[in-house]
Amino acid sequence: MKTLYIRTLRAIGGLLRAVGLLGLLERRTPHSRLATWLVSLFAIHDVDGLGKLDLPWWTFDSADQVAAYLGEHPGARVFEWGSGASTLWLAARAGSVHSVEHHAGWAAELSPRLPENVTLRVVEPVTSTTPSVPSAKPGHAGLDFADYVEAIDDVAGFFDVIVIDGRAREACLVRAVERLSAEGIIVFDNVDRRRYLDAIDTVGGRLVVTMTRGLTPALPYPTRTALLRPTGTA
Repeated sequence: MKTLYIRTLRAIGGLLRAVGLLGLLERRTPHSRLATWLVSLFAIHDVDGLGKLDLPWWTFDSADQVAAYLGEHPGARVFEWGSGASTLWLAARAGSVHSVEHHAGWAAELSPRLPENVTLRVVEPVTSTTPSVPSAKPGHAGLDFADYVEAIDDVAGFFDVIVIDGRAREACLVRAVERLSAEGIIVFDNVDRRRYLDAIDTVGGRLVVTMTRGLTPALPYPTRTALLRPTGTA
């Protein structure tokens, strides 16, 4: 169903471009959020398309807040679980980006597009009958993501922005809290899922949580992205 939806949207996008309507929308994107969102619908799972629009795949509101933070913190250090359009967007605004990806094929496609201030590392899950860090995503049963989650431990120092947008996000959050700078931000995407909300509740006393909800690039429905900051900084 997901593949059919993507193919359908891309076919519609091709037709709109052929008659000139998509081009008209693209010319309005620098000045219109609505136009930007409409164009992004036809760039779903298209890193080049979203990269051209200069968008991460989070809510527009959360992207605005993170962009403002990075503008006030030149040279910021970023760590990211889950690579993609956000990696390019962050690289254009931060001093360095360390990104960890569990899918080798996706990383191979993305790597040629990355600037020099990005380090992309592939850490694939290990097959296990008793995974210590499982993923609840359908189709990932019997896989252990412990090495993937712990990859942050291989990079020294604290991070100004930590993005959780890959696998085993609950376990990633625990590691992220330990490695966040005193005035940093954790970006936790797709928090409409109950298990993610439960994970955020466990760190609620240590972090101030801002829920953003609204339009999201490439999606026809609103979603939520959470921004978590140390107490006293929000």
